[in-house]
Amino acid sequence: MTVVTRFAPSPTGFLHIGGARTALFNRLFAKHHGGRYLLRIEDTDKKRSTQEAIDAIYDALSWLGLDCDGEPVSQSARRKRHAEVAQQLLDSGHAYRCYASPEELSEMRAEQKAAGQPTRYDGRWRDRDPSDAPSGVDPVIRLRAPQDGETVLEDLVQGQVTVANAQLDDMILLRSDGSPTYMLSVVVDDHDMEITHVIRGDDHLTNAFRQIQIFKALEWEQPIYGHVPLIHGPDGAKLSKRHGALGAEAYRDMGFLPEALRNYLLRLGWGHGDDEIISDDQAVAWFDGSGLGKAPARFDTAKLTALNTHYLKAADNDSLVGLITPGLEQNTSATVDELASSRLSAGMESLKERAKTLVDLTESAALYVRQRPLEMEAKAAKILTDDAKAVLAAARNALADLHPWTAEALETWAREYAEANALKLGQLAQPLRAAVTGSNVSPPIFEVIAIFGREETLNRIEDIVEST
Repeated sequence: MTVVTRFAPSPTGFLHIGGARTALFNRLFAKHHGGRYLLRIEDTDKKRSTQEAIDAIYDALSWLGLDCDGEPVSQSARRKRHAEVAQQLLDSGHAYRCYASPEELSEMRAEQKAAGQPTRYDGRWRDRDPSDAPSGVDPVIRLRAPQDGETVLEDLVQGQVTVANAQLDDMILLRSDGSPTYMLSVVVDDHDMEITHVIRGDDHLTNAFRQIQIFKALEWEQPIYGHVPLIHGPDGAKLSKRHGALGAEAYRDMGFLPEALRNYLLRLGWGHGDDEIISDDQAVAWFDGSGLGKAPARFDTAKLTALNTHYLKAADNDSLVGLITPGLEQNTSATVDELASSRLSAGMESLKERAKTLVDLTESAALYVRQRPLEMEAKAAKILTDDAKAVLAAARNALADLHPWTAEALETWAREYAEANALKLGQLAQPLRAAVTGSNVSPPIFEVIAIFGREETLNRIEDIVEST
């Protein structure tokens, strides 16, 4: 058997972080077993589904590295097929037409509620002669569900779960306007797409029993289900925006790397011993369906940030330059040309040691992009007193003749120059930092000066010395 999984989001908004985890689990499970991972857009709710949301889902999945195998399937494009299956169920006697009006159903539910009974369809058209049908009424098609016995689910995560069939009513398969319901569409699509395993949130657990009944009525083999507990906030409550329940693209905007987010989501509800840092190859090798927990995972932004810090430090320097270039150009209004890129690459090792996110990295890397004359930050301007400018003016002439122009040679020169001129190192280094970077904080200043080179450094000092 070839394992085939699917991720089936509804395009009514962004790709929720819980949905991203579902996609990740399905992809890893399929890849572990040498199978296929498919994407189905469940857009049958046309009133709430939007093309903007569909595009956002594609974009987020692509950024996360969770692209599907083959072309995505649009559920709404398969309405004709869904209707054919509903007719098949009618023909086999596993479904029937129900002519109950909305007013009748509302009255029925009100009576059930008043009597303290569960509110569900009472089967009033289940065995009724179709000749009793009122004229001019378009019926719905309902499943003739079993009324006795139990529906049993052998779940990969939850174990064996059983529901009495008496608790499940005759669900609608096809609405009066001919449109299929979610339950029917999912079953038909899972069958036609040859889905073997469905891994999804446990908010779908009750849906599984209804879908199993449809599979049995059609005599189709049902997939194996795995219902994963939902993600909760650090306080144990259902994940909300205040906890970080944002769209995946929001984490991109906050400067998280996709590999860090994948690693973090993998550990939300699944474990492999004490392993925390898990590469993509390791994840595929280890994710066999075991290790999924029954307890809700708790989202912790601090842990995600710590993982992101690790991945930033391990990232290729030139790749990081490419990732932060758009933000640098936007924030500084400068073009990151070949010279700026080379400076960023040279300084990246130190820059990324101090960054937790790409946003941090972009902010700290701006010093290599800003053009002369620099706009001084307030604290830098405060450092550049008349006395500090005099120190810079004198030091500039000595600095101009320094060879070689390396960070080590520059630091040695600075220490020797400060001692020879009765200065503390900070009295020289801090004005140098402010003049060259426009800030009072930066990576090691002698490394920065080495990267800028002799001419640019001397020109930046001259800008300050000559300013009034």
